[in-house]
Amino acid sequence: MTKLAAALLATLLATPASAEVLRADPHAFAVRQTVQLVVPKAEAMAAFVQVGRWWSKDHTYSGSAANLSLDPRPGGCFCERFPDGGGIEHLRVTYVKPGEEMILTGALGPLLAEAVTGAMRVRVEKVAGGSRLTFDYRAAGFANADAEKFAPMVDAMLGDQAKRFRTFAAGGGGRR
Repeated sequence: MTKLAAALLATLLATPASAEVLRADPHAFAVRQTVQLVVPKAEAMAAFVQVGRWWSKDHTYSGSAANLSLDPRPGGCFCERFPDGGGIEHLRVTYVKPGEEMILTGALGPLLAEAVTGAMRVRVEKVAGGSRLTFDYRAAGFANADAEKFAPMVDAMLGDQAKRFRTFAAGGGGRR
């Protein structure tokens, strides 16, 4: 088991089961995480792209969230650089509606080594008292016919990131 897979499993065991696994079968899954924010939409998305400041180091390959970056433009990369000069492309930005929505594609964590692809839609909506950010991640492919086993782990990991993001955004992380 890889270090990242072990970290995903540890998060699953440490976090109450989420009701946000929308679908799971041997070759595909869909998960959703939604978080209420006390900041306006534009500020929420500005905070979101500062991924290296709020993502958990436990869900990186390098052990440091400071090595993460997100270039919020079509073709941009949600990447992680390694101290030895290597790195990984976690997701690729394929769609951006500034201040409102972003779609990233790719395979997260241990899914990278499987014949799987995914799409993560990140939306920010205006709500009373602030905004709401929703992560929708769908992955499909071979996944050694175990995609439904990844669904709760990915859901728990994204749930952890959503909580961390909410804390970061509330502290003014998206203010310019």
